[in-house]
Amino acid sequence: MRTPQVLVVPAKVNKANQFIGESENESDSYLVQQCLRGDTQSYGQLYRRHQQKVRSILYKLCTPASLDDVVQEVFLQTWKGLPKFRQTAKFSTWLYRIAWNVAYDQRQADVQRRTQLQILSQKTPTQQEAPELMNMHYQDLVQRGLANLSFDHRTILVLHDLEEVPQKEVAQILDIPLGTVKSRLFHARAAMRQFLQNQGVEL
Repeated sequence: MRTPQVLVVPAKVNKANQFIGESENESDSYLVQQCLRGDTQSYGQLYRRHQQKVRSILYKLCTPASLDDVVQEVFLQTWKGLPKFRQTAKFSTWLYRIAWNVAYDQRQADVQRRTQLQILSQKTPTQQEAPELMNMHYQDLVQRGLANLSFDHRTILVLHDLEEVPQKEVAQILDIPLGTVKSRLFHARAAMRQFLQNQGVEL
C-alpha cells in the first residue's frame, strides 16, 4: 500500500515565495505538537527536515533496491506513532529508533527469503557456502565492508562513524547500555579494518 501524500506535502509560502515555518525557531517538538492538532503541513516540515538523514542511514543498512519503500515505511510508522511519542524525548532519536526497527525487520525478511530460495533451488554445497556478499550490489568498498559485518556491528558503524550520532544517543536509539555501544564499536571497527586490509587497502 502506497504511503499517503501527507508525507510529501509542499510547504506553505508567503507572498515573497519564502517558506513559512522553516526557521530554526520552530523546533521538532513544536512541529510534533502541531501535528497532534491535525496540522499535516507541520509533518511535511518534519519529513523534509529529517528524510535525508533517515535515507542515509537506511541506505547503509538495507537493500538499496528497496530504499524508497523503506524510507516511506519509516515515516508512515512515525506518523501513526506520533500520539505515543513522549514530548520529553528527542524526536530525532525516536525517529532513528523507528528507522532501525524497520531496517531490522527488512533484514530478517530478506534472510528468510534467501533461506527459502536456497531450499527450493537445491543448490550444491559449494554454492550454498558462497559468501552472502556475492549476492549484494553495493557500489563501493565501504558498502561491501559494511555488508560483511553482523547487523549489530554494521548499525553501530553507520550511526556513529558514518552518520556522526553521539554514542549516548546511539545507546538510546538501540536501547542498549553505553558500554555495549563502545564494545560493539571497537569490534566493528576492527572487523572493518581487517576487511579493508584483505582487499589490499593500506590503513
